[in-house]
Amino acid sequence: MSSSKPTSSSAGNISTPVGFVLGGIAACIAVTISNPAEVIKTRLQLQGELAKAGAVRVYQHAPDAFVKTWKNEGIRGLQRGLGPAYMYQILLNGSRLGFYEPFRRGINGLVGRSAEEQIPITSVLAGATSGAVGASLGNPLFLIKARMQAYSPALPVGAQHHYKSSFDALSTIFRAEGFRGLVRGIDAAILRTSMGSSVQLPSYNFTKNQLVKRGILPDNSAWTFLASSTVSGACVCVVMQPADTALTRMYNQPTIRNAEGKMVGALYKNPFDCLWKTVKTEGVRGWYKGSTAHFLRIAPHTIVTLTANDIIINLYKKVRHRSS
Repeated sequence: MSSSKPTSSSAGNISTPVGFVLGGIAACIAVTISNPAEVIKTRLQLQGELAKAGAVRVYQHAPDAFVKTWKNEGIRGLQRGLGPAYMYQILLNGSRLGFYEPFRRGINGLVGRSAEEQIPITSVLAGATSGAVGASLGNPLFLIKARMQAYSPALPVGAQHHYKSSFDALSTIFRAEGFRGLVRGIDAAILRTSMGSSVQLPSYNFTKNQLVKRGILPDNSAWTFLASSTVSGACVCVVMQPADTALTRMYNQPTIRNAEGKMVGALYKNPFDCLWKTVKTEGVRGWYKGSTAHFLRIAPHTIVTLTANDIIINLYKKVRHRSS
């Protein structure tokens, strides 16, 4: 495929540490808005786990789950897991947004191409790699976030894990399972995030470049950021949904001690085993449980993250330029 030189590169003139910090700030703004939809998505994904069609459902659909959670648990229920979600987003999106450009430029150099060129395959590889780094760093936080979001004292679905705080969750898991417990599901996390990251920034940058190059929208416009991030959010949702369902179930499954004395998942060995068992008992629809709530989470989250990231980077550049 032919490559084109980008019209602009908002992250090209800042260091990797600065990009990490600014990306983390943008993601924290987004997760405050998107966390309620994440709670609903998690509970819908766990509902009817490994059950045949026709099983009794606690929640009929995403709006029903939202109303019931609000009615029984209030804002606290809708914002369960927000604390570890902030910390996870700083690590994940700080890595994903901060490392993407250095990785992309480095991969371009390895294949003998200019660092400024936007090449589809190297962009996808850079997105997947930066996402895998973030997922690995943030795995323990995503683990406890998922379990906190799944917990409901009123209408429980799936295995229930009740923790008083993020620290209580981490210490409880470590005491029971050691370090192995904190990295549980990391293979599913890397799969999920790599799939999502492989299309998030490439689709965002491609859309933005096309809008500007064709004169549809001006460069560095909030409308350009908004349109580009909307397309990116839709791409991420479609690509990532099955792996996201596997991740939620891998994290939340109960654990048992095997013959060797190790704590292992009671239901799934790995994300591919989870996907296979899910499709075998629930059909392909089982992979896409909570997809409506997932889109309601990923769309505003991606829009706010990428739009805020571009705005924050531009503000940072203006401040740096004035000070210099």
